[in-house]
Amino acid sequence: MPDKIIEFAQAAAASAQPRIRLPLKHSPMLQQVIDRVNADEELYALWLAQNVNAVDRLGMSDHGPVHMNIVANTSLRLARLLHERDVEFSLVKNYNAMHGFTFNDSEVVVVLTALLHDVGMSIHRIDHEQYSLFVAQPILQRLLQDLYPVGAATILRSEILHAIISHRAGGRPFTVEAGIVRVGDALDMSQGRSRIPFQAGNVNIHSVSAAAVDKVEISHGEERPIRIRIVMNNSAGIFQVDELMKDKLRGSGIEHYVEVEAMVTGETEKKLVTVVKI
Repeated sequence: MPDKIIEFAQAAAASAQPRIRLPLKHSPMLQQVIDRVNADEELYALWLAQNVNAVDRLGMSDHGPVHMNIVANTSLRLARLLHERDVEFSLVKNYNAMHGFTFNDSEVVVVLTALLHDVGMSIHRIDHEQYSLFVAQPILQRLLQDLYPVGAATILRSEILHAIISHRAGGRPFTVEAGIVRVGDALDMSQGRSRIPFQAGNVNIHSVSAAAVDKVEISHGEERPIRIRIVMNNSAGIFQVDELMKDKLRGSGIEHYVEVEAMVTGETEKKLVTVVKI
């Protein structure tokens, strides 16, 4: 089974060329950053390593290139919905006068945080958020080099590292950008998130509840800038919403911008597990 896990991760990344795909039409700086990301073999190797630790060795859900792509797209979507409703981003608020940062630079912070938030998993699951800080630092220096002046690049790197550490349990983001990625990470909860451990027979509350979530829809809210709609085929998915997503949303700093709706579809619930042996 471990060989199949690695083959899946490699095939998933290889089939999506470039490896990270984002809507970048109006973001030339972010396009340059993503071009560098997709050409960076060290970063890709780290994604594979963190996925081996997560899936092969711990029986957890996917934490490799697929997860990175999902979280980056979800976080960018959240950021743009907030921007469309004139929410002020922390990078712009605090550093515009010094470095002329705009929302486009906040997008760079959000996306690079999403792509690097789990690189510490290549070392260990425990305290992986802290390990991610020193693993990510030289990569960030390389990715941002010559795209920004030294001072501006240093600020961006600090903002990204802050957002990375803030996605841990109990993390309290200081910035809108960090709060976005914290929530974006939690929203990777649909059945695709659990397909490897669940199909491999690793039946636990995490895999079962993730398999119960069919899709997550993100749109403009009626009363708030963002509406998150979670569609489930079984009420087991409530664990994902209540225990995981709610915990990441609470204290993120953007919770007052988000409305959440969870619903179970169909007349009868899908039967996920026939027999569980204890």
